[in-house]
Amino acid sequence: MSQPARTVFRHDADKVAYVRREVNAASDAIRARFPLLDNQNLVGGTVMAVSVSAMLAIAWLYARGALAWYVALPLAAFVTSLIHELEHDLIHLMYFKKTPWVHHLMMALCWLARPGTINPWTRRRMHLHHHKVSGGESDLEEFGITNGERWGVKRLLMIADGMLAVVLRPAAMRRKVKQYVAAQPVQDAAERAQLRVEQVSSYMPIGHVYYALWHAFIVYHVGLFALHAFGVAVTVPVVVERVMRVVDFLAVVWLGPNFLRSFCINFVSSNMHYFGDIDSRNVIQQTQVLNPWWMLPFQLFCFNFGSTHAIHHFVVRDPFYIRQLTARTAHAALREVGVRFNDVGTFRRANRWGAYRPVRRTRGVQQADA
Repeated sequence: MSQPARTVFRHDADKVAYVRREVNAASDAIRARFPLLDNQNLVGGTVMAVSVSAMLAIAWLYARGALAWYVALPLAAFVTSLIHELEHDLIHLMYFKKTPWVHHLMMALCWLARPGTINPWTRRRMHLHHHKVSGGESDLEEFGITNGERWGVKRLLMIADGMLAVVLRPAAMRRKVKQYVAAQPVQDAAERAQLRVEQVSSYMPIGHVYYALWHAFIVYHVGLFALHAFGVAVTVPVVVERVMRVVDFLAVVWLGPNFLRSFCINFVSSNMHYFGDIDSRNVIQQTQVLNPWWMLPFQLFCFNFGSTHAIHHFVVRDPFYIRQLTARTAHAALREVGVRFNDVGTFRRANRWGAYRPVRRTRGVQQADA
């Protein structure tokens, strides 16, 4: 039996148009079959209300002793993965665009529920710029989660902790912020200065509270463990014990879930985006579909991001739940045009499309080793 003829594409633009036609057709069919899904405000608002209620319920059950920490923490992490998807859709104005107060309330709830991230209003500018120049020199969003870095202990630490991603490479971050600011369509020096201030203050205040509490939790317990291991008797002041009981509770229901979710989304996203040696405006080269079986635990806490995010780079209009439903059709179209699937070689190539070539810097000029 003869195989169906493959579609012939003359240019990459034809490939992009083909994927968009296929995905839009599948999306339109789903919306026609299930009209409720086309009411994005209702769906988005419901998911937000249910997710926030679920986080509060998990915290209440854990406080009452009805849930063990090892059940409460991953449950809350899964819920925050839904909220992450909502924030991403809100950045693209998919919910309550004509009702600003509701839209911004949802944005604020996203930040409160996921405190280890930069504020969503700052992220909006960064993310929309990412779509324009994905994997390029001024793509601050992807650089921020370690895209382009060689794999090792340093990258692992930076994926796990957004503050360490800044602290462990201050010069590189300053340089990348300058490139990002220079690439923005601003008119004068004052606006550029405002953009720099926006970046410096992007974690304030919620992110700083999160990292202060999370790092205090880690230092306190690691420190006590080390002292006990070396046989050092420690008497913890009563005030400190009381404060740490609160921090321990927050670590299970708020801090730890966000650490787990953030690690999973950063691990998946930072390995599925290409960086550094691509045509940053060519959607074919921007991402891959990364969904091998062994990544299922990571996908669980980032809502199947590795399997569906590439679809979003081609078709921005669909909310996260529509992307999940069109994934099979979208994957077939993506394969047809040559988008890569499960290219795990990016782990050793530092996100490069081709072979990794270390960059030498001499007097501010970048040079790639041959």
